[in-house]
Amino acid sequence: MTPIDFSRRHLMAALAGSAALATLPLPSRVLAQQPLPSLIKLVVGYSAGGPVDGAARLLAPALSQELGTQVIVDNRPGASGSLGGDAVAKAAPDGTVLFFGASPTITINPNVQRHMAFDPMKDLTPIAPLVDYTNVLVVNNELPVRNVGELLAYAKARPGKVFYGSAGVGASNHLSGALLEKMTGVQMTHVPYKGSAPALADVMGGTVTMMFDIIATSKPFIQSGKVRALAVTSRQRNRMLPEVPTMIESGVPGYDVGGWFGLYGPARMDPALVARVNAAAQKMLAREDIARRLREQGYDVWSGAPDLLATKGVSDRRLWASASKGIEAE
Repeated sequence: MTPIDFSRRHLMAALAGSAALATLPLPSRVLAQQPLPSLIKLVVGYSAGGPVDGAARLLAPALSQELGTQVIVDNRPGASGSLGGDAVAKAAPDGTVLFFGASPTITINPNVQRHMAFDPMKDLTPIAPLVDYTNVLVVNNELPVRNVGELLAYAKARPGKVFYGSAGVGASNHLSGALLEKMTGVQMTHVPYKGSAPALADVMGGTVTMMFDIIATSKPFIQSGKVRALAVTSRQRNRMLPEVPTMIESGVPGYDVGGWFGLYGPARMDPALVARVNAAAQKMLAREDIARRLREQGYDVWSGAPDLLATKGVSDRRLWASASKGIEAE
């Protein structure tokens, strides 16, 4: 594997550009003068109906209101979000095309995709952090296990015959499964999909045994009994599923995995334009109706300046560089 070079120069460039945007707030009259396109395409690198798409469609109308211009979701699924990210990286930096980036596209893909067409640290402009989240481990409801310990015993008795689905090679739910294998010594088989929605459908149908999914999309199916929740991946229990234990409580010490969504533009965006969109995003996330709807879907608001998003991208990319060793995607 020859992952994209992640040198100190790239690292510093990613931070320097966003830090310059956030250090000195622009006067409101300057922000108001920045022209906005009449239509903004918010590119989502995953299929419609999945968790990334769901969050984007929740936030797009509110962002439209705060910006005073129309924002529409444009799904471009494939390669764990990289096809959508590449389309944004190649777009004009005039604000007409933005990227609703999921953390795996920014932090995992560069470590596992051999021929990734763009480098998120060089070819995208961080604009605003949006939300963070935790995953939940769900299994087919007919599987004869009731907790993580029983699942691991079931898998150990059937090496390679327990199948776990994901949104694609290098997706956070893929790495969540790979991490479970590495931490427990259990041998399972990964089945990648073009998004979490079809993977979850196959868990319900019994084609695959299990998957790690965002609580936002799994909760209705957990409540209706179509899948069974065994554990959440965060260090603390999640308020949306308070009865579900953590992986750590379930006997996997040190298992603590999460993800996030952020707003990006093409490289070389005008700093004043970035500041205006960031201000609109922060105002949107400060609204109680938006915060409540995010909480209802299992998300937490994650708001701040562009450098917060850039710094998180850098630190998580370093984390997954180690955790993803041996995993490779075309």
